[in-house]
Amino acid sequence: MPSDLQPLPDVQQLFDDAPCGLVVTKEDGTILRANRTFSQSLGCDAQALVGRRFQDLLTMGGRIFHQTHWAPLMQMQGSVAEVKLDLLHPQKRTVTMLLNGVRREHASGAFYELALFGTTDRDKYERELLNARRTAEALLKEKTAAEEALRRAQDELNIAYEKSQRRASFAEQMVAIVSHDLKNPLTAIKMASQILARGERTERESKMLGHISQSADRADRLVADLLDFALARAGRGISIAPTSLDFHALVSQSVDELRVAFIQATLIHQSTGSGLAFIDADRVQQVIGNLVANAVAYGDLTQPITITSRLEDDQAVLSVHNCGAIIEQALMAALFEPMTRGTAIQSDARSVGLGLFIIREIAWSHGGEVSVTSVAEQGTTFTVVLPATGKAT
Repeated sequence: MPSDLQPLPDVQQLFDDAPCGLVVTKEDGTILRANRTFSQSLGCDAQALVGRRFQDLLTMGGRIFHQTHWAPLMQMQGSVAEVKLDLLHPQKRTVTMLLNGVRREHASGAFYELALFGTTDRDKYERELLNARRTAEALLKEKTAAEEALRRAQDELNIAYEKSQRRASFAEQMVAIVSHDLKNPLTAIKMASQILARGERTERESKMLGHISQSADRADRLVADLLDFALARAGRGISIAPTSLDFHALVSQSVDELRVAFIQATLIHQSTGSGLAFIDADRVQQVIGNLVANAVAYGDLTQPITITSRLEDDQAVLSVHNCGAIIEQALMAALFEPMTRGTAIQSDARSVGLGLFIIREIAWSHGGEVSVTSVAEQGTTFTVVLPATGKAT
């Protein structure tokens, strides 16, 4: 034997102080030997256990389990493993242990060698594991319930959205139908007022016919805006038919016509650059009309309204500037949305708030864009930038 190995404790000490309970019994369960670890677990002396039957140390349920299960297994297969048993403590409490046993044949007969382990730590672990499982199951149940509630809410939201879409589509269709049907009587009113104006009329009658004509023109513009709005909201966009034309001449002509419509305002046209622009004349005139009408409605009419047309860098740029109350910064983001106005000031010249929306849609249809600046010292300027394809040679 190598000299560096330490001698082991004697066999009796190893048996008595083993880290588990050790018991040797006869086949009928009579205890022949028990170690100190086992006797201390039961709160009694090891010698006091000798001669007692092992099954007498068990609870009633343990005895039944011994008789019907693990004792027959020991007879048939010669061993049992991890059998959980409840033993009685002298203080009338139960001690739960796990039993591993083997049946060994010796010259003097068959003996059962039993090893018993305390389950306190294992039971605690199993309880914690069971509690964790229950917690996880409860959380899973809550998650499943939340997902189901979310799914139902999403279904309800989808249904509500579909209903709102149908209602909006119906409303837009009604707007388009009514607007279209209004054009015929408006055209008749305008034609009748023009015919009546040709004859001899008193000053009062001429003034009344002028009001009728102006009101019909305003109604006609409103109907046109409503039709464009309905088409844009339906996803069809605003149609354009661009041609190559003199951009400055078109703007100048529009301004001349608007001077007649807005006699209370001073309209000034300025132009820079020269060349042609590939644009839709009617739609651009509609843009100019809406921007000037907006400036008349909200601007300071004691100051001139300046309409500027510029041709530069393959772009046709139109801007309309007016003095007066500025647009609040909080309204800028939604200014070009339908039914949005830049101020709470009331004006008879205002419509239902579609003008700027129509302007943006016309700009987009051309592949352009629209922007606005509004500063107290400089006033308000709307700028529409459109791509131009022709230049004068």
